[in-house]
Amino acid sequence: MASTTFSALSAFSAPTVGFDLDMTLIDSRPGIRACYLALSERTGTYIDADLAVTRLGPPLAEELVNWFPAAEVEAMGDLYRSMYPTIAIVPTPALPGAREAIAAVRAAGGRAVVVTAKHEPNAKLHLEHLGIEPDAVVGDLWAERKAEALREHGATVYVGDHVGDVRGARAADALSVAVATGPCGTQELSAAGADVVLADLTEFPEWLSAYRPARA
Repeated sequence: MASTTFSALSAFSAPTVGFDLDMTLIDSRPGIRACYLALSERTGTYIDADLAVTRLGPPLAEELVNWFPAAEVEAMGDLYRSMYPTIAIVPTPALPGAREAIAAVRAAGGRAVVVTAKHEPNAKLHLEHLGIEPDAVVGDLWAERKAEALREHGATVYVGDHVGDVRGARAADALSVAVATGPCGTQELSAAGADVVLADLTEFPEWLSAYRPARA
């Protein structure tokens, strides 16, 4: 797999780089925590919001099933997503290095694409609020399904914080660059097959700059 990935990269002088959103580009914990608390108050159902935000990454339904009967999860997901724009956007900051990472891709002549499991309209609201302008945003895709969008946009690198992001990159035959800013530590990300593990996105521009000669 790795040799195929590096061969694919060498064919592009101007790469398309995919980025995950939650805990990669943005620290979504404050906003999501607030939204879970509001959902709990609205429904009268206890939700441990502090616990929930320690395991961000998978689709919303995988968290809601811990708090609601399976038959109610779809409706609760719709309610959560409808509440999200007024509750979760403003409290959510960009993570250190997020803007610089997008800028580094552009400086290399490439394109930056956000591919996330988050509901796409809400993902776009986050980016608009923070003034981060990728070339495309694709939402509602998780783990291996992220490969659909990565392949469609010709991404040869995918940057994410979760082992699910590593699996998505591998499924797309893209280089997996992991950042240890989410629920998965460096060892877990490496064990999952990440090609590169960075502490956070502040290290990404230097990595990309050093990697460019290898593509040439």
